[in-house]
Amino acid sequence: MIKVSEEAKQKITNLMGEEGYNVKNHFVRVGVKSGGCSGLSYDLNFDQAQNDEDKLFEDNEVKIVINKSSFLYLIGTTLEYSGGLNGKGFVFNNPNAQRTCGCGESFSL
Repeated sequence: MIKVSEEAKQKITNLMGEEGYNVKNHFVRVGVKSGGCSGLSYDLNFDQAQNDEDKLFEDNEVKIVINKSSFLYLIGTTLEYSGGLNGKGFVFNNPNAQRTCGCGESFSL
């Protein structure tokens, strides 16, 4: 299960609209891939097609799909958005990550 903060929900809703997606009918695809300075990095994009191996969750009126191979890495993660002076953008607060890089875009278990 992935949680979505109110700030992330608002940003996702705005970005989906700009790209021709609808938060009620489409979803956010979240995954983990090899790469980054800590070994694994997050992958986030919009999608409208769900695969058989995907797990579908909904939190704060945002639908999220995670492929089977990424699911265990992301259990309990909260997706947040920080648009302050640092301009970080989307931030994954992942309780499973034992080490993260300075920019927060990669992690290791």
